[in-house]
Amino acid sequence: LLLDRSDAVELPIKFIPLYAGCYHCQILLKSSCDVRVYEIECVVNTDHAEAELEFLTPAYQAVIQDIPISNMSSQNWKLEAVLEGEGFYGPPLINVGLGETALYPLMFKPIAEC
Repeated sequence: LLLDRSDAVELPIKFIPLYAGCYHCQILLKSSCDVRVYEIECVVNTDHAEAELEFLTPAYQAVIQDIPISNMSSQNWKLEAVLEGEGFYGPPLINVGLGETALYPLMFKPIAEC
């Protein structure tokens, strides 16, 4: 079934999310001879954020910085951590429940003065 563009009707929707997350919506359209339900899912990401941490510790001594990760979405998160650079350690996966803040323990343990 192909619809002619003259059969199309625009339905403008304005969406202003407060937080990052997955938002679900149902739109119900009714006429005297038809009923239609459209399900819409909008995924909102935060802007790319950069942060800088400075670690100061004697060689061979570890320092740990707990990095807070807040999940303000409507679903649980399972995040994978990819660490680059020598001397940095942390768990490869972290779970953050919806509405929760989890702490990611980033460890720096230098093997030499650097």
